[in-house]
Amino acid sequence: MAEKGKSNRVQVLSGNEACALGALAAGMRFYAGYPITPSSEVAEVLSLELPKVGGVFIQMEDEIASIGAIIGASLAGSKSMTATSGPGFSLMQENIGYASMAEVPIVIVNVMRGGPSTGLPTMPAQADIMQARWGTHGDHPVIALAPYSVREAFTLTVRAFNLAESFRTPVVLLMDEILGHVNEKVVLPLPQELEIVDRVRPQVSPQDYLPYAFTKNGVPPMVSFGEGYRYHVTGLAHDESGFPTNQPEKIERLLLRLNGKLEKNRENIVDFQVDDFDDAQVGVISYGSSARAARHAVRLAREAGIKAGLFRLKTIWPFADQEIEAHTKHLKAWIVPEMNLGQIAHEVEWVVGRSIPVHRINRIDGNPINPLEIMAKIKEIA
Repeated sequence: MAEKGKSNRVQVLSGNEACALGALAAGMRFYAGYPITPSSEVAEVLSLELPKVGGVFIQMEDEIASIGAIIGASLAGSKSMTATSGPGFSLMQENIGYASMAEVPIVIVNVMRGGPSTGLPTMPAQADIMQARWGTHGDHPVIALAPYSVREAFTLTVRAFNLAESFRTPVVLLMDEILGHVNEKVVLPLPQELEIVDRVRPQVSPQDYLPYAFTKNGVPPMVSFGEGYRYHVTGLAHDESGFPTNQPEKIERLLLRLNGKLEKNRENIVDFQVDDFDDAQVGVISYGSSARAARHAVRLAREAGIKAGLFRLKTIWPFADQEIEAHTKHLKAWIVPEMNLGQIAHEVEWVVGRSIPVHRINRIDGNPINPLEIMAKIKEIA
């Protein structure tokens, strides 16, 4: 409800609700999922709102069926999404690999909770970072985004669909229980303020269409089933026509293109935000809800006269290695707060080598990281 004197665009939403609305704004018209804490509100909102815009909502029997359904819907031309949490995300890995190999654009929302196994269903964690990148087998492309506010849960959901459509690849939205359930006052962008991207269509006849053609940017045009373009979809290594091949040169060419299409276009994918970094001597790298604590800690440090800066990852994968390296030059150290045992910290260590220390702040007990924990480490280094 709008406050008196304020625009009626002001809303109070949770991250899960904002994510659902972002998917609708992006043009998502097919959702298949299975309820799981702490992501269930995404499905609850879409079960009500999707039919109003001519979309389809299906509660599936499990997470394996859910991701299979959205792959099929995407092949039929519909922007499609599912939402889950850790155990469900684990069940989806084989089909994530299939979507990567068959180049089917889908969006998977993973509202992270503590693990492994059933773990901590109602408590937050950020321990699915490496699973988002390497959960399925083989070298494969994937994009993963991490919002840190309710408004970003909306805008990065829209961006997730844009990236999936642009690069014909699965995109994972990594939220966590805190962000999924926190309520914030937000003003969402108007439809005309949003950039909406749709998959590139072929400009050739059905007879000349190659579903996995080698193009300049590495992304083949895509048609929908039922439009007169017949083509073969498989998880096997395939040639440009989509039919399986055992020819080494064709296999290598395919896999290099699949993985190279993201690296070739990384400047349009990798996104981050820096605060107070012009003169920073201590850098804090964080993401998701942990970045909320990190931002406050940097403010406290600045108030205390300590030159600290925040590097916030919006894109987790592909990793912002080049950008982090460029911001390392004048630092004494990096601090990486995250709710796991150091998954992003390990990546940062790879980037900086031994040039400067990388300090970890980790929580794995279901509690969020406190800004004062980060502030104490900043003071210790400074």
